[in-house]
Amino acid sequence: MKFAIQRDHLLQSVQDVMKAVTSKTTIPILTGIKIVATEEGVTLTGSDSDISIESFIPKEEDGNEIVEIKQPGAVVLQAKFFSEIVRKLPTDTVEIDVENHLQTVIRSGKSEFNLNGLDADEYPHLPQLEEDNLFRMPTDLLKTLIRQTVFAVSTSETRPILTGVNWKVLNNELVCIGTDSHRLALRKARIETGTELEGQHNVVIPGKSLTELSKILDDTSEMIDIVITENQILFKAKHLLFFSRLLEGNYPDTARLIPSDKKTDVIVNTKAFLQAIDRASLLAREGKNNVVKFVSIGETTIEISSNTPEIGKVVEELTAQSFEGEELKISFSAKYMMDALKAIEGTEIQISFTGAMRPFIIRPLNDEATLQLILPVRTY
Repeated sequence: MKFAIQRDHLLQSVQDVMKAVTSKTTIPILTGIKIVATEEGVTLTGSDSDISIESFIPKEEDGNEIVEIKQPGAVVLQAKFFSEIVRKLPTDTVEIDVENHLQTVIRSGKSEFNLNGLDADEYPHLPQLEEDNLFRMPTDLLKTLIRQTVFAVSTSETRPILTGVNWKVLNNELVCIGTDSHRLALRKARIETGTELEGQHNVVIPGKSLTELSKILDDTSEMIDIVITENQILFKAKHLLFFSRLLEGNYPDTARLIPSDKKTDVIVNTKAFLQAIDRASLLAREGKNNVVKFVSIGETTIEISSNTPEIGKVVEELTAQSFEGEELKISFSAKYMMDALKAIEGTEIQISFTGAMRPFIIRPLNDEATLQLILPVRTY
């Protein structure tokens, strides 16, 4: 194998596939990056058996030559060293040459590295997915869906299914739900489906996979194709394939968590409310509880307070834009509230309460597609 390539294109691909490479693997070859050169261009692959990322660098793009293939072939190189080398090479072009016994020479300008390669045939094959069940959406919408739900997944392995985001596809609509059983984030979006999308899908994607995917994707309105099978999901962007395994098990029925009735409705300015919660949590942050109290006073005034006996207390008043229903005293985690508010797009939010010990709902005003739910904290 022998080819010359523009360094910046190579570096970008290496950084993308590195997101799937881990040093903590029981399969030694997975600590490497697989490089395959064909007449069409160069493909890099990284995998940790949960996530696999394949990045393709075409021979030319928009009339500019990116790769010059002198001899097709394949090799696996140690990801840690290869990525560092590419990052620090002196000139804009890199030549990679695999000689006898997979000895790989990397040249750029006046520097030359020799790396011991591994046999690419021993690298696990990426899943071949039947692409009948395909739907698509704009890339920036996908990133928004991830941002608005993935923060709410559980970080504890006691219930592994809750470390993922539940995706349900039905009638050209995708519903994404993340929950750690103390809070819940939900976002719906319209999608384009092929006529073949059989019935409905209901899968759970590891939160970690979605976070990594979001980092790699560009903020563009270009469409991304999504293929779901029984145990894998594939995201297909222009020159990128991102595979993730799905979590096994049944996701809890979250629909019954969401209260349908409400006793109190409050509309507040998102930014002002977020800043007030942020200040109230300053003194609560030290303690593990991080609890703030929300009390309605009179017609439109809300008092937000927090009290940590050994540190001190903070009280702040906020004017609601509207307040309907019963008076209210409720306590909740400042962190959960701030996470939820940061995920919401919209200058005003509506918070619907059904009592001091029942979960409450936060929504952007006049937007039915987004919902955040938080369980209050019992304070005595």
